[in-house]
Amino acid sequence: MNIEEIENIELKYLDIDDYQDLKEAMIEAYKALDDSYWEKYQIQSLIDKFKEGQIVIKVNGQLAGCALSIIVDYDKFSDNHTYEEITANYTFNSHTDKGDMLYGIDVFIKPEFRGLRLGRRLYDYRKELCENLNLKGIVFGGRIPNYHKYAHRIKPKTYIEKVKRKEINDPVLNFQISNDFHPTKILTGYLEGDTASNEFAVLLRWDNIYYQKPNKIAAHTKEVVRLGLVQWQMRPYKDLEDLLQQVEFFVDAVSGYRSDFALFPEFFNAPLMAENNHLPVSEAIRELAKHTHDIVQKFSELSISYNINIIAGSMPEMKGNKLYNVGYLCRRDGSIERYEKIHVTPDEEKIWGMQGGSEIKTFDTDCGKVGILICYDSEFPELSRLLADDGMDILFVPFLTDTQNGYSRVRHCAQARAIENECYVAIAGSVGNLPKVENMDIQYAQSMVFTPCDFAFPTNGIKAEATPNTEMILIADVDLSLLKELNQHGSVRNLKDRRTDVYELIKK
Repeated sequence: MNIEEIENIELKYLDIDDYQDLKEAMIEAYKALDDSYWEKYQIQSLIDKFKEGQIVIKVNGQLAGCALSIIVDYDKFSDNHTYEEITANYTFNSHTDKGDMLYGIDVFIKPEFRGLRLGRRLYDYRKELCENLNLKGIVFGGRIPNYHKYAHRIKPKTYIEKVKRKEINDPVLNFQISNDFHPTKILTGYLEGDTASNEFAVLLRWDNIYYQKPNKIAAHTKEVVRLGLVQWQMRPYKDLEDLLQQVEFFVDAVSGYRSDFALFPEFFNAPLMAENNHLPVSEAIRELAKHTHDIVQKFSELSISYNINIIAGSMPEMKGNKLYNVGYLCRRDGSIERYEKIHVTPDEEKIWGMQGGSEIKTFDTDCGKVGILICYDSEFPELSRLLADDGMDILFVPFLTDTQNGYSRVRHCAQARAIENECYVAIAGSVGNLPKVENMDIQYAQSMVFTPCDFAFPTNGIKAEATPNTEMILIADVDLSLLKELNQHGSVRNLKDRRTDVYELIKK
């Protein structure tokens, strides 16, 4: 399946009604194995014992992959166990809620859905489940289905070493290693009938660094969200494809740190206006608007492929014969949302003939409720207060400013929004020069993440800040649970203490 065909991606608990689709998918995924699927009563047993451990991923409503797991008391098993032993003769009676290790029973992606990084989502879910349940880690026996090609001349240990050194390509083992699972030993006679692996398997393990022994006070589970801000360098690009390669570079970079969001600046695609610099600026920006649809589609593909929510800065867009400054939220589940700049600057109106938008709304995501205000909009406190009233946790502000004066307005207003609305605010802008683009020739920026000012937060209200006027990414973790605590028990409670008996704010 191609990314552009994807309309929706869902991660769901496995339901017994999914069994027929699951059976067919397993047969297709494990063509080299006989009896490669679980019986219906076995799947029902897994669901009954440990519902949270049985996950399917669906693309456009079609089952694309699955991850099955149990919790075991790992001390009861030696590192030389077999698949039959760890599953208690395939009954899963080895599962216990009092265990200390998550054991991977099965994980697969149907062949037609491979290459979309869907397997990574299943592994990421397992890791989060492991952390939430305060388990020591994840362990499983990984098949090495390409080993039979080399078994006549090298031993399994040598095979694994060559795979790690990239001398041999084993897509299964490479994928597991790239997802932070480390080989610990070779299992002999692990899965009966696995002739492709010569019945060998690699015992793979991932350790939960947040694990705390049960005799200690368990840490409160935190709702931590990782933000990736792109401080974009304005530079000439020969065409749209060239610009999109730079976009993917940054998406790849921030997703490599397991960021939940990537934030791009306002008008990051302005360098493409250079090809129309011979036109009046009002016509040149309308030519730039012709690229917006293709850029949005690419962002959506990247959000799916790299499993990250992307706030696509802003771009010019034509609606009828009117020009707007708009951006898009591309969720990692494949859905897309649109937002508009409400307040255009005097320069945008006079030079480009740009119109202000009229939509004010928050967006639900898998990491809380977010709001997005483009540059100048952050200087109007009414907008962010309306978003806060709707439950906003994080406010994203893509901006573009040419001077330090303009930047200071955005920066200080954004920081005020964090305090008065008890939320996090992330701002990202562009740096560098565009000598061949009229009205967009210089930029100044320092991307930042702001917090409220109270004891649970940095004393200066700054969580992270980029180096001024330097191309870079900024990664920061924000804890949403602290906002809930602040709202109820903060030194001051800006939202709770409002005198609504004296004044009110109304959205028309």
